Amino acid sequence: MWFLCYFLHRLLDYRKPEIESLAKLFLGENAELKWKQSPHHHEDSPFYFIDLPSEDVARQIASRSVLLKGFFEVWGEGRTYDELKASIESLSDEKKAPFLTEDSTFKIVVDAFGKVLSLDEQNERIHALSYIPFMGAVNLKNPQHKFWIIETEGNDFNNGLPPADNRSIIFGREIGLSNRKVVVKYELSRRSYLGPTAMDAEVALLMANQALAKPGKLVYDPFVGTGSILVAAAHCGAMTMYELPSPVGLIRADNNVPPWRPNLFEVYDAIICDPPYGVRAGGRKSGGRKMLQGIRDPYTIQENMRKDHIPSTAPYTLAECLHDLLDMAARLLVIGGRLVFFYPAPRDECGDDFLPKHPCFTLIANSEQILSSRYSRCLLTMEKTSKYTEIIAATARRVHQEFKDNHSEMLQESRENGSLHHIVFAPSNEAHRLEGSESRPRYRGKYV
Repeated sequence: MWFLCYFLHRLLDYRKPEIESLAKLFLGENAELKWKQSPHHHEDSPFYFIDLPSEDVARQIASRSVLLKGFFEVWGEGRTYDELKASIESLSDEKKAPFLTEDSTFKIVVDAFGKVLSLDEQNERIHALSYIPFMGAVNLKNPQHKFWIIETEGNDFNNGLPPADNRSIIFGREIGLSNRKVVVKYELSRRSYLGPTAMDAEVALLMANQALAKPGKLVYDPFVGTGSILVAAAHCGAMTMYELPSPVGLIRADNNVPPWRPNLFEVYDAIICDPPYGVRAGGRKSGGRKMLQGIRDPYTIQENMRKDHIPSTAPYTLAECLHDLLDMAARLLVIGGRLVFFYPAPRDECGDDFLPKHPCFTLIANSEQILSSRYSRCLLTMEKTSKYTEIIAATARRVHQEFKDNHSEMLQESRENGSLHHIVFAPSNEAHRLEGSESRPRYRGKYV
């Protein structure tokens, strides 16, 4: 069954991967989605058509999505209201009749993408649908059926919206809407305590969806901080390694020197995290200068000194951090488990060829979020498709060395221009000078 998929106009690269992940969550391994789009719509348009097996599945997906506005059964589409009328009248009466009966109640919602309609304009558009034989009663508070008029204007200039060749008017029956109240429930302004890198609630919920978090699944965040990501995973019903109701446990450890015993494998269903990459906060690992240089061996702190002891730490580079993360995830994730994490990169190096890789993982989605005209961060969703072996571990070390060399070149460029933090948050005129090329259209970065 084909449904209109009406997205929110934000985090554009994240929208389809989220729906595809939720489809796998509710349909299982055999979920194969088909997408299509009207020819006059741009790829960044909020309007897509998606093939789903039933209305129930569409409602399940909508109930979990944070970037979807809703799913609709389209009754008609046109560039003008005359064309819309002809399209609706061409739809078979058999398709429309069950929702137009005398004993039913209904409501019509008028929605305009990219503009605001006055109450009089909305009423005018509703009255223009008088040719549809509604026989039931209007119920604005709790109707049995909701119908939507959705308008979008053609755009030939950059006004913060993706370009469209023609005006489009769609009339359809509401199947299911997303529940955006959950974003408000967990928004950072409601939190009692925040750290400098606390994850936005919307993005945290999105990451949990990408990781297929659900009841019975065990989720781990090795860079937990104040717990924003695990709060989102717990909302989805997953068990988390954090101090939430009925926690599995709270562990303080070093990702560079993990606490897991060497023969521990395939424990977690998902690992979701935001590694430190030096923009708001840098990474540190255990061990002082002498220990890391091999001058001094690891040692145990005496019992009478532990209370006031402040352990020595050293810088933890992003390349080293990612190698440890991928190796740990390859060991500890079950087959089919997902690793979801952010990776920063120059905007011309967000393609799959520049990303960290591991033989145990298949890249499912690479979604870009623009930080500045020069830099982005990519949300990478990887699925474990191969068992971890010592041979694979050796191969992973070679792959990591290639990535580390490429990453070192990027870091050297960052140092020459100041720092990664400097370039990410550089003023727009300076960023243009550094980049030496035109930035993408404004609507790509307006709602990130």
